Amino acid sequence: MGGLMKGLKVIEAFSAERTRLSIAEAAEVAGLDRATARRCLLTLADGGYADYDGKFFTLTPRVLRLGVGCLAAMPLPRVVQPLLDALSQEIGESTSVSILDGSEIVYVARAAQRRVMSIALMPGSRLPAYCTSMGRVLLAALEPEEALGILAGHPRPARTDRTVTEPDALMAILAQTRAHGFAFIDQEVEIGLRSLAVPLVNARGATVAALNVGLAASGDPPNAIAERLLPPLLKVKSDFTRLYL
Repeated sequence: MGGLMKGLKVIEAFSAERTRLSIAEAAEVAGLDRATARRCLLTLADGGYADYDGKFFTLTPRVLRLGVGCLAAMPLPRVVQPLLDALSQEIGESTSVSILDGSEIVYVARAAQRRVMSIALMPGSRLPAYCTSMGRVLLAALEPEEALGILAGHPRPARTDRTVTEPDALMAILAQTRAHGFAFIDQEVEIGLRSLAVPLVNARGATVAALNVGLAASGDPPNAIAERLLPPLLKVKSDFTRLYL
């Protein structure tokens, strides 16, 4: 089972920013020695989960089998996708739903109207929680000690010159998010991108996911954006609570 876990670490070393990895790069990202990373990568290639050109490895579509089963079994995507489609059509912006996985958010559903990020987002995509609107909503739903542990225990690089990275400042933002019931980011993930998010809660009042709308940066002040977009987001939140028992 230890070998399985090492192989999964190697698979997780690949990302949208790291689609091609050498043995040395995979070992560094996965936190393994080169010999172990090499055995894992060659085993993945032999099983059809990776391609190898003699220097770099890339994952193949076969890896999707590992995630599709999980998404298919989760009721969350089935419940939220129709709500997202209707919301995105109504407001003319891309909308997404994600869950928290450690220090990252994982997209489980998306309705795209127009691309506002340089990377393509889809179910299974990951972004850091500390600098995303959905991540802040999900972190704010945790006990403060748990949220601080996640923030302090993982890297928080400044993705832009606007990114808030200090744990104390982020904890203050989480307190505001908790009090206001939504999170707004202005070009902290990527220049040109703004995002507004609200929590999605089940019938028992527990936060199970986050819903956001992503839009291109403009001259509109944050309060004007919230005034325009919060009502439809909160309507979806209400519908979700009624449907997700």
